[in-house]
Amino acid sequence: MLTSTRVSEIFEKFEANNPCPQSELVANNEFTFVVSVLLSAQSTDRSVNRVTAGLFRIADTPQKMSDLGIDELKQHIRSIGLYNNKAKNIMELSRILMSRHDSNIPSTRHELEQLPGIGRKSANVILNHLFGASFIAVDTHVIRLSKRLGLSHAKTPLAVESDLMKMIPSRFHSRASNWLVCHGRYICKATSIECTKCLICDLCPYRSEDPLISSLPHY
Repeated sequence: MLTSTRVSEIFEKFEANNPCPQSELVANNEFTFVVSVLLSAQSTDRSVNRVTAGLFRIADTPQKMSDLGIDELKQHIRSIGLYNNKAKNIMELSRILMSRHDSNIPSTRHELEQLPGIGRKSANVILNHLFGASFIAVDTHVIRLSKRLGLSHAKTPLAVESDLMKMIPSRFHSRASNWLVCHGRYICKATSIECTKCLICDLCPYRSEDPLISSLPHY
């Protein structure tokens, strides 16, 4: 594990470079953001934005989505992985929002996780983005960087989240996921790592010349 001082230095660099990191999902209201998050599971943000550009012009509320119908919805999102199941979840999510929440997005993790297609990671993303909460959403990028940086070697997303909530200073919690996801997506990739472009390269124990964790396994 890294020292608390070095962890703070890492996230201070992220903050200095990008004080207000944003999701790359394009949405025009709370409902469309939730739908985009649901669609992004096992799909890239870029591919989601391609299909939602047209979809959200005609269905940007639970009622409009319900009126659109599942067959038409599938036509819009068919290039997205698992589109059949995601379409079913979106239609049921829309129904639940109308019947239980007056078409509003609930603001607690428990309520969000009751919505079809919304798990803990997605709920954390939604709570941070829409309600200014301070949770850390854990996806494959976050897991990979957590191991490389020595923030967590836990085996499950929930355990990684628990480690990160302890290791990362609380003032960074609401932004940590976006920083790590962006860094993992464009710089510290699964392969073809671009250390020469890395803003935390001098602090990273993944580099073999760093004596802090010289034996850190490569993931």
